[in-house]
Amino acid sequence: MGFRATLIHPFARFIARSIDRWSAEAVQRQEAVFHRLIADAAGTAFGIDHHFSGIKTYDDFKQAVPIRDYEDLKPYIERIKAGEKDILWPGKPAYFAKTSGTTSGVKYIPMSKESTPLHFGTARNAAFNYFARSGNGRWLDGKMIFLSGSPEVDEVAGIPTGRLSGISNHLVPAWLRTNQLPSWKTNCIEDWEEKLDRIVDETIHADMRLISGIPPWVQMYYERLLERSGKKTVKEIFPNYSLFIYGGVNFEPYRAKLEELVGGPVASVETYPASEGFIAYQDRFDGAATPPGLLLNADAGMFFEFVPADEIFNKNPTRLWLNEVEPGVNYALILNTNAGLWGYNIGDTVQFVSKDPYRIVVSGRVKHFISAFGEHVIGKEVEEALLPVANAAGVRIVEFTVAPQVQPPGGGLPFHEWLIEFDNPPADLHAFALDVDARMRLQNIYYDDLITGNILRPLVIRSLPRDAFRNYMKSEGKLGGQNKVPRLSNDRKIAERLGEIK
Repeated sequence: MGFRATLIHPFARFIARSIDRWSAEAVQRQEAVFHRLIADAAGTAFGIDHHFSGIKTYDDFKQAVPIRDYEDLKPYIERIKAGEKDILWPGKPAYFAKTSGTTSGVKYIPMSKESTPLHFGTARNAAFNYFARSGNGRWLDGKMIFLSGSPEVDEVAGIPTGRLSGISNHLVPAWLRTNQLPSWKTNCIEDWEEKLDRIVDETIHADMRLISGIPPWVQMYYERLLERSGKKTVKEIFPNYSLFIYGGVNFEPYRAKLEELVGGPVASVETYPASEGFIAYQDRFDGAATPPGLLLNADAGMFFEFVPADEIFNKNPTRLWLNEVEPGVNYALILNTNAGLWGYNIGDTVQFVSKDPYRIVVSGRVKHFISAFGEHVIGKEVEEALLPVANAAGVRIVEFTVAPQVQPPGGGLPFHEWLIEFDNPPADLHAFALDVDARMRLQNIYYDDLITGNILRPLVIRSLPRDAFRNYMKSEGKLGGQNKVPRLSNDRKIAERLGEIK
């Protein structure tokens, strides 16, 4: 064990013991968080509007505070953007995390001075907990890379504003910066291809031991390293590489390819970060015996609510707190946070796989979605991209669905494949696809970032024969009634079945 790992090991063990304590009493911790949040926000505009001073119980809270999405919260956000303080949380936000919206375009998610340190602090705790439980601290004595967005921020009403991955770079403590790569200058490069080349320049001869990022971005980094070095595996370049930290997308579609590029498995820690808060992380590392799921972050300034997913669009859905959940049920995740989010539906669905301690798996989005590359594309976005282009071109569409093509058979960059059955196809399908892609980029800033950064190529449209969707639904026993073809899938099951149906 190197010097830095030896020095940090006692603190890592302290973190692991702390996690054991609060996770064993997660219900009591959540109850304490609930009362603290209500008391601290009672004097805010939101707290006054919703009578926080009279809230004593969770039932009181449910009566006073409805479930809401960003559109419902937006009037309060606009007041903050206009310069007002004490609106959702005391004072003004420390940051706005800028994220992709649905009906509202870009969303501005507040991060308070209380909540902001918890984003990096939880990531640190997840890594230190791994060290304490596995004994592997070698990664602390070498270089680390965090593949992320640019740390440059704008200002909105004097509030630093940027993407969460970029803001996170501002939270890295001084003791870690000496080990961190890439350099600040390189990290500020917007174009991903150029940035990737500079990252390779800075890391190819370094003693890289920890790599963190979204799997498709990490895959591109591996491939560029091998191309530049002429080596066959990443392990030949970085023999001390010993920890991979990831989150944001499902890892499984990438696992085989990443392990092939590395030259074998690498120990990993899965995390569940979001702009709204650091929700959960992997807490056990016992090989084949490792329990499934991620530990719910029950003592970090967030009070969680859970709505049965099939009720989320009801006028008065069932709302539960941690003490009332059951394993195996699909719940929409609702947050109340020390940054001023109240009854906030973040759009994810989760299932509990354990109640002792409380561990979850992310089961999807409230609606069908694509997030194979962290883009979180939803149905409304694809409809509002496609239909205006079709109408302008005089094209009629029978049905369509969209799926990610992560590993194109012919090679090249991955893309979104749009499988469309036209009643009358466009005269120029390629031009039509480019127009749809342009509108798609306006709908979703993450998708636009991926295209701009050359992580994805523009979408590809596959024109399907007449009755393709009808025959597919018939083959699935779902023809007629209220059955619908999902607009979006996060895998290629439907796309492949459509290719088989004649």
